[in-house]
Amino acid sequence: MKGPLLPALALLLAASLSGCAGAATAHTGDSSSVAGMSATSTVAPKDRGAPLALSGRDLDGAHLDLAGFRGKVVVLNVWGSWCGPCRAEAGDLEAVFTAERAKGVQFVGINTRDLDVSAAKAFVRSASLSYPNLYDPQGSLLLRFPAGSINPQAIPSTLILDRQGRIAVRALQPVTRAQLESLLGPVLQEAS
Repeated sequence: MKGPLLPALALLLAASLSGCAGAATAHTGDSSSVAGMSATSTVAPKDRGAPLALSGRDLDGAHLDLAGFRGKVVVLNVWGSWCGPCRAEAGDLEAVFTAERAKGVQFVGINTRDLDVSAAKAFVRSASLSYPNLYDPQGSLLLRFPAGSINPQAIPSTLILDRQGRIAVRALQPVTRAQLESLLGPVLQEAS
């Protein structure tokens, strides 16, 4: 290989080894991934698109529709039980949910690529998550997001929806409690 092709391939390989994602297969402990778009970005209220229309089955098979949370700020977290960074951020997500739910914040998880729901349920139990989680073993829910809003390969990812259900913030990386509170604060302060 000659010229810029070799450095480009090296960069692509390095990008594919960061984060935590993979194909739609059962995962055990692998944490390889494809790097996503910009790590964290916000969208001004005037530039936000239409409300996100997303519904599916939760980990127990019950129907869950994001439209039922209109009027609340919704934090969507995409995770997999096989993902080390997802496990690392889970406690911080629960802590922010517990601290902020009285202010009109709702969290919803989206479990992806766990082909066995028992692995997802075990993750929720071990992390003591008290918010609902959609079950998306094949990643089909992720494909329903508007183009450019998330990278289905960037796991974990977190979106914050404003009270109208529009994407206000995206973090295509693991988040800490302090980071999430910092991203959530301005959306909570917006007029209803």
